[in-house]
Amino acid sequence: MTTPLELAVLDMAGTTVLDDGVVEQAFQRAAERTGVADRMPWAEALDYVRVTMGQSKIDVFTHLSGGDALAAARATAEFEGAYAEIVEEQGVSEIPGAADAIQGLKDAGLAVVLTTGFAPVTRDVLLNGLGWGDLIDLALSPVDAGRGRPAPDLVLTALLRTGATRVSAVAVAGDTTSDVESGRRAGAGFVAGVLSGAHDHRALSAAGADAVLADVTGLRGVLAERGLLPLVSRV
Repeated sequence: MTTPLELAVLDMAGTTVLDDGVVEQAFQRAAERTGVADRMPWAEALDYVRVTMGQSKIDVFTHLSGGDALAAARATAEFEGAYAEIVEEQGVSEIPGAADAIQGLKDAGLAVVLTTGFAPVTRDVLLNGLGWGDLIDLALSPVDAGRGRPAPDLVLTALLRTGATRVSAVAVAGDTTSDVESGRRAGAGFVAGVLSGAHDHRALSAAGADAVLADVTGLRGVLAERGLLPLVSRV
C-alpha cells in the first residue's frame, strides 16, 4: 500500500532559488581572499566545488584547505559574505514557477521545508529577498541539523520539526547528487532530482533518484501520478 506523503523537503539554490553561477562566484571570491585553495590548481578546486554542490560549505572548504579547520572556517565566512555581496549586486530570483510549485504542494496537504548547505545568515538573505517567509513551513541549514548533505540529518530534522509521522511520508527534491543521496539515506518515500541546477540526468539517476524532472514545477504532478498525495488537502 502506498504511503501518502506529509512533507516535501526541497533544496534551495538550483532547485527553488535561481543560482545562475552565484555559488561559484562566491567560492572564487572566498578563495582569492583567503588563499584556501592555493594548494591545488584553480581548475581542480572549481571542479571539486561543482561535484560537491549541495554539501555543507565548511566541509567543502575543509577539503580544499587540506584539513585546516581554521582556514576552512575563515573561508566559509568569506564565502557567506561574498554570496551576500553578489545577491545585493544582482538580486535574487526564484526558479521560474517555484513559489507556485511550493504553494501547490501545500494546497495538496504537504508541509514544505527548504534545506541548504548555506549558513543561516545567507539562507535568510535569500528567503527575505524572495519574500518567502510566510510561504514555507521551515528552512534548515546544516547547523540546525548536525551534518550537512549527503548525510540524512537535514531531512530527518525536517521530519522531526514538522511532526511528520514516518520517513516514508517524506518527499525530497534537489538538483545535486548530495540532495538525492541525503534523501535516500534518510529513507524518504520519494526522491526526485531536478535539472535546473548543478548536476545532470545521469548523475542524479545514478545517485538513486526515483524520478528526474526538468524543474521543481513538475513535482506535484509526478507525486499525483504515483498516488502519493494525501487524500485530504489543506484547501
